[in-house]
Amino acid sequence: MSDAYLSFANSRLGSVITSILGLPQPQPLRRFSRHQPVLDGEVLVGAGPQPGLLEALVASFSAMQAKTLAHDSLPQWTAIANAAGLMSGRWAVGDAPGMRVDALVFDATGLRDVVDAEPLYHYLHDAIRSVRPSGRIVLLGRSADGCVNPGQAVVQQALEGLMRSVAREARRGITVQLLRVAHAAEPMLEGALRFLLSPRSAYVSGQVITLTSPAGWMGAKVDWQQPLAGRTILVTGASRGIGEAIADVLGRDGARLVCLDVPQAQAALDTVATRLDARGVVLDITADHAPAELAALAAEMGGWDGVIHNAGITRDRTIARMRPELWQQVVAVNLQAPARINEALLTAGALKPGARVVCLSSISGIAGNAGQTNYAFSKAGLIGLVRSHSEAFASRSMAINAVAPGFIETAMTAAIPFAIREAGRRMNAMSQGGQTIDVAEAVAWLASPASAGVNGQVLRVCGQSLLGA
Repeated sequence: MSDAYLSFANSRLGSVITSILGLPQPQPLRRFSRHQPVLDGEVLVGAGPQPGLLEALVASFSAMQAKTLAHDSLPQWTAIANAAGLMSGRWAVGDAPGMRVDALVFDATGLRDVVDAEPLYHYLHDAIRSVRPSGRIVLLGRSADGCVNPGQAVVQQALEGLMRSVAREARRGITVQLLRVAHAAEPMLEGALRFLLSPRSAYVSGQVITLTSPAGWMGAKVDWQQPLAGRTILVTGASRGIGEAIADVLGRDGARLVCLDVPQAQAALDTVATRLDARGVVLDITADHAPAELAALAAEMGGWDGVIHNAGITRDRTIARMRPELWQQVVAVNLQAPARINEALLTAGALKPGARVVCLSSISGIAGNAGQTNYAFSKAGLIGLVRSHSEAFASRSMAINAVAPGFIETAMTAAIPFAIREAGRRMNAMSQGGQTIDVAEAVAWLASPASAGVNGQVLRVCGQSLLGA
């Protein structure tokens, strides 16, 4: 469904009226198109004392063919970059602001005390107004759990509050993230930056992502044009909406697809499967035989490289008015079926080493929602499933993560009453709803080798919703 207010606010007359009235002025978001570079413009690089990721940043930016500039907080960057064959220069001279840039990247991994954060303050103070619309800001830090002293833990945790606040202030479609890189996880940095700095992450903002070094990781080579080439992935609920968008993006990225939906959706499923040259499977995933049937199919196909648990339903009522069957139906589809399918696939050895499972949670599972107790229960349960199973998956050289969409423009949200729909659209830092493609891009990243080092985590695709943490 189109957003009439977004169009109006970006018209010549509308921009004047919304500015005078102090109304939200959402920026049309720049989204990914095939063969597009990660970045069109320059990255301004800064750092605090004793930065730990400069070598990894040089390697990542070189591989991305990114153009970089050095902030005064990191004067040595130009020499380091040039020595590696990466052309770079100074961003500003004296008090004059530098040129406009597409992205800011600040290495805060060396911050060991609150006083060490002064360069970060000056960096953001100097540069944030120079970021172009739909630009990117990424702060690089360490996990507080791995800090060597309380002062380091304090300042590394403080980065999260700073990041979330800057994300609310940036506006103009600019996203801001905190990427925590564990020691020895430096080789995973490129894949994360390729997603976070690109238009693929258009509706992801205010998020904390932690990179760890997965056991047995051998540095698999990734085809960045088709990162899922040669991988077979199951998508449930693939006949329409977010599921169809996920299948489209996975197919675009080279995956061989198995598209599943219920018998009632067979006609639409057949259309999607035919368009994507995928294998269509008609199955009720809550049936007793469903997990074993899927495990047998995966084995027949030589094993699967990923599963996207997208299938889900709503049966909204307040808990006082909710009939038992409405509770049971939602929990069975949204939560119990993914858990049973995972167990069957793992027991049968039907997932290949390196396989990645992605569960579709929801902002409702994080913040709750009146009239959706069953839905919120099931979606929060998926987060628990992901976190509790991450070690078991890691021990098999696999990963399991979740994506939690916020307000996404779908047929379901189009049916919401006007006032509630408008509130859902505007109650985020982007002042607009997301598109199904935004969820699909996040799922595709988590399903690919590009997200190596990400396990047991929840990535919100919500434009930094004002609801929840």
